[in-house]
Amino acid sequence: METKCPVDAKCAAEISALLTPPSPLQLQEYFEEIISERKCHGIEVKQDGNLSKGVYGTMEFKEGDLIMKDKILVGIQHVPNKLDCLVCGNCFQFIESVEYQIGRKLYLQSLGVPSCNGCDEGECSSSSSNNTVRLSEGVIEALMNGELVLPYSDHFPLPSTVRCPGGCEEAYYCSKSCAETDWESSHSLLCTGERSESVSIEALSKFIQHATETNDIFLLAAKTISFIILRYRKLKAAYADRSELSLLLEAWKPISMGYKRRWWDCISFPDDVDRSDDTAFRMQIQQLAFKSLQLLKAAIFDEECEPLFSLEIYGNIIGMFELNNLDLVVASPVEDYFLYIDDLPDPEKEKAEKIARQLLDALGDGYSICCQGTAFYPLQSCINHSCCPNAHAFKRDEDRDGQAAIVTLKPIRKGEEVTISYIDEELPFEDRQALLEDYGFKCRCNACLEEDPNKK
Repeated sequence: METKCPVDAKCAAEISALLTPPSPLQLQEYFEEIISERKCHGIEVKQDGNLSKGVYGTMEFKEGDLIMKDKILVGIQHVPNKLDCLVCGNCFQFIESVEYQIGRKLYLQSLGVPSCNGCDEGECSSSSSNNTVRLSEGVIEALMNGELVLPYSDHFPLPSTVRCPGGCEEAYYCSKSCAETDWESSHSLLCTGERSESVSIEALSKFIQHATETNDIFLLAAKTISFIILRYRKLKAAYADRSELSLLLEAWKPISMGYKRRWWDCISFPDDVDRSDDTAFRMQIQQLAFKSLQLLKAAIFDEECEPLFSLEIYGNIIGMFELNNLDLVVASPVEDYFLYIDDLPDPEKEKAEKIARQLLDALGDGYSICCQGTAFYPLQSCINHSCCPNAHAFKRDEDRDGQAAIVTLKPIRKGEEVTISYIDEELPFEDRQALLEDYGFKCRCNACLEEDPNKK
């Protein structure tokens, strides 16, 4: 039976208005502003008659050129990854120091806390179980409090840690600016600290626990709804004479630009579920979303923004992430540090390795874990798929935060569309087509046209 949410019936007109696609003019103006802000010279976003967007070059690009760097609209670090990597909750760059990052990881290992070494959620095991070297508590403490300074660590400086303005012990930042930005954009409603602006910290904790145990995409949805609510409140303070709906539509505007479908309609079908159970599976996903929504509503509900707490809106927000999100990856300075030591000439290497080798052996395979999460990027989300793409998401050595970097795989002519692959393009034709069904289209790129067994 389909799950019913009372808000959907009560706010049907407002929901319809929120989900109405932006006009071509609105879309053009929005992305022109985004491109200007990001200084992404050489590209434009264009819309065809079917309301489909695409990114096109306005200049020629050579192979290996950076096409764009795109800032995160909303993003999160995966919950298990927080145990391995201490990063800024706003820009996702590593913080504190190489020594602290190493000491913190070793301290958690000594407590038997599982480490998520690039594994799938739910498959983590204790990182300490694979290590034969254990360091004393004194060494670990010295790393964390700054008493022990590693040789050459000054080559990898990291910003000092700034704590959450709300007093929670869950969010940390690289600067006061990042802390204030995150607080004002979403975290003030999602903070579990004493200065939180949530309706109920107890209810918020239950929501976070449910999302952690089921799917952390709900945390991303909560961050988005908080972002819209706080934008709405700022707009209302500035334009008190405007209607609530017009203000809500304006606050919703950045989200309106993303392609959406309801989550339970577009989520990828699991390999371990029989295709004959498709309907039951999608109803189960809808019910899971509804439970999450009810928990979130109890935590941050705002009566003037009630349509945001409809199942239709919640499902479309999560579906937008399912279809458009990009993996958020930031390389670890800890890995860079050990690689640097390994590349030193003798005798410097021999001297530095006396302590570095002990740390590396104690860390085990987990030493190189990078920051991992998921994020929605406004410009990147406009790039269409091809099984023979001319660009890809690729972090260069200098890209040390959560921004998306799109780099060319081959030369791109002026006026040519920029494409990336949403899937593994090395898969056989049938497998690629099956994976792309969840995105709502049949790929007709040159590779698929050539490999299609039914081609005439």
